[in-house]
Amino acid sequence: MQTTKKASLILDDGTVFIGKSFGYEKPVAGEVVFNTAMMGYPESLTDPSYSGQILVTTYPLIGNYGVPRREEVNGLSRFYESEKIHVEALVVSDYSFEYSHWNAAKSLADWLKEEQVVGIYDIDTRELTKRLREHGSMKGKIVIEGGEDIEFVDPNLSNLVAKVSCKEVIRYGNGNKKVVLVDCGVKHNIIRCLLKRDVTVIRVPWDYDFNTLDYDGLFISNGPGDPDMCGITVDHIRQAMNGTKPIFGICMGNQLLSKAGGARTYKLKYGHRSHNQPVRQVGTNRCFITSQNHGFAVDNSTLGADWEPLFINMNDGTNEGIRHKSKPYFSAQFHPEAASGPTDTEFLFDEFVKLL
Repeated sequence: MQTTKKASLILDDGTVFIGKSFGYEKPVAGEVVFNTAMMGYPESLTDPSYSGQILVTTYPLIGNYGVPRREEVNGLSRFYESEKIHVEALVVSDYSFEYSHWNAAKSLADWLKEEQVVGIYDIDTRELTKRLREHGSMKGKIVIEGGEDIEFVDPNLSNLVAKVSCKEVIRYGNGNKKVVLVDCGVKHNIIRCLLKRDVTVIRVPWDYDFNTLDYDGLFISNGPGDPDMCGITVDHIRQAMNGTKPIFGICMGNQLLSKAGGARTYKLKYGHRSHNQPVRQVGTNRCFITSQNHGFAVDNSTLGADWEPLFINMNDGTNEGIRHKSKPYFSAQFHPEAASGPTDTEFLFDEFVKLL
């Protein structure tokens, strides 16, 4: 028989959802967002793009396959997307205290407790998601029974990219071509996808002036929060665009490349967080199912004359990537490396490497 404490998720409109704790027990606050993926919680929890957020899973049963062991290959986590859990808390409907998987090393609850991350279950996630869809992403906090209360926090008011980016230059691989990767909160599978294509990856902090380096191509990674916080990065990208070396951006990278090209970004009502977002390649009837995790989008109407949309979201018509009309610069708002998620668009890495 499991003994659990009562835990309450409180939204900034006063709505309260009462559940039970299965993770680390402490008060926590952040932006409440939902993900509709049916699997992949180890990858989602370690995705730096979730920094500052309380993650709600719409798929009801979580924890049934545990979490994998912690291993490193080439200096990267083998089964995770970073070195630690980045969400502020995890909210689920039904948590499975029993788990079974050939690669499982421990339970999700044990992992959350080890990394001091809050987890609550027995929440009506359908009702919670409906409220988030109606009102948009909301500020929320989780308070444990008998514990202290805290204030609401809007993580988008702080520079989350600076929080999750690496602090020093890191090199991976020994390929023929050199790619500078601007780390805004990079997922490890992005680096794996580049290394698999025989390139040397030079990972630099978000505010590092990479224009002083010798490289063949520039990659701008995913990351959390508001792209307006990354003015230094945008300035460096804009300087790089004075040349002709290929540039590829993913997620936050799409937004920063767009801003460097003169476009504006805006906050989506509740963002795109799932494994099943349909996008269409502009000018074709080619459609792809993509994995996404972002709360901001590029305003297509503000793209300069030298730029055009590359992909469009088929659900809401929002921007899903851009390309320069004459130079080898392009980006995707979705995740072509898709860990976890569909790999329909991994060919974009091939397109980038061909340009080097």
